[in-house]
Amino acid sequence: MPAQIIVSYDGTTNDDDALMLGRMLAGAGASLSLAYVRHMREFDPRREEIGEHDAHRRLAHGATWLDEPDITTHVVVNPSTSAGLAALAGAEGANIVVFGSDYRTPPGHVEPQGSAQGLLEGGAVAVAVAAAGLRTGTRYALSTVSIAGETDGAAAQTAHALSAATGAEVVNGGRDADLIVVDSRPDATPGRVALDGATRGRLNSARGSVLVVPRGTPLEF
Repeated sequence: MPAQIIVSYDGTTNDDDALMLGRMLAGAGASLSLAYVRHMREFDPRREEIGEHDAHRRLAHGATWLDEPDITTHVVVNPSTSAGLAALAGAEGANIVVFGSDYRTPPGHVEPQGSAQGLLEGGAVAVAVAAAGLRTGTRYALSTVSIAGETDGAAAQTAHALSAATGAEVVNGGRDADLIVVDSRPDATPGRVALDGATRGRLNSARGSVLVVPRGTPLEF
């Protein structure tokens, strides 16, 4: 089954980076949807109406940015953004959740925001984090992909699937690749995402977006 992608989107500029990465991954044949997580419902009906309207307004802005007015959108209510997105991914059969980097991240670098961190620590869905400033690029397709992990692991299989679907070149040791596909650590529970300290250190020096795949679970495109 081709990958199904959910972009976590709240209308901030760094989440526009997530839209760009979602668009690039969708170029491999993946389906794309947008999600906004509200942390609570309002008891007052009027305030609840305003909160719901604001959520849909933000998602409509993302759809406009993508020039896809009919894209599927989701409003989730959950005290935890990461838990809400994990539940949505499970219900929708999605296997990638895309985030923007933390708002303090220098352009060209990757720094998972708090909601992404929640899924990077034992989540059952692949996590993609867009490099800060990716939204300003003029290329909408992946041209290079690199692998951080075992030569025959899930990251390598995913990278080669992306290459076959998009024509992107798989480069060795490419911290400057458009996308770095990362294996979960060897002792992670199969089907779950987990990173070790060495891998996190490598990602701190990355100059491209990152896709972390669950242990032993390559993505198909």
